[in-house]
Amino acid sequence: MSKFVKQLVTRDIASRLAGVEDAVLVSTTGMDANTTNELRGELEKKDIQLLVIKNSLGRRATEGGSLSPMFTGAVGQVAVCWGATDFVALAKEVIRLDKEGGKFDKFKAAGGVLDGERLDAERLAAVSKWPSREEQISILVGQILSPGASLAGALLGPGGSLASQIKQKGEEE
Repeated sequence: MSKFVKQLVTRDIASRLAGVEDAVLVSTTGMDANTTNELRGELEKKDIQLLVIKNSLGRRATEGGSLSPMFTGAVGQVAVCWGATDFVALAKEVIRLDKEGGKFDKFKAAGGVLDGERLDAERLAAVSKWPSREEQISILVGQILSPGASLAGALLGPGGSLASQIKQKGEEE
């Protein structure tokens, strides 16, 4: 590939990854074109993008950015996945497809980058076990509402028993 073509491809990759802060690096080596298209369709259902690139071009395109640590140690052809509702949802989907096998048995999670920090495959699997954004929000809302519910129960309990005693006394007369 000539230097001019490499620069064009590098600029294209950089423009596609513009604004992406966190991503996952996967290997699709050995997958045929039809299977790769099926994989893209499967990922697009979850709003995940897949870009297959040569690692040296990806390294050049992300140089100086938050995604640059992701390509450290990468060899050959790799694919970058980004998108989903949050990084945990992305990691969960990638790890699910990696472990599921089946028609995507050549799909392997290789690592990624989260907040500018490089993740290896094991740390990516650990991140996939974290609660997703929606789960975190529900946990937080539960923690916020819990003291109020406890207070309401504490206030209504004695008031309810007092009201029933008053009602009972009123019925006796």
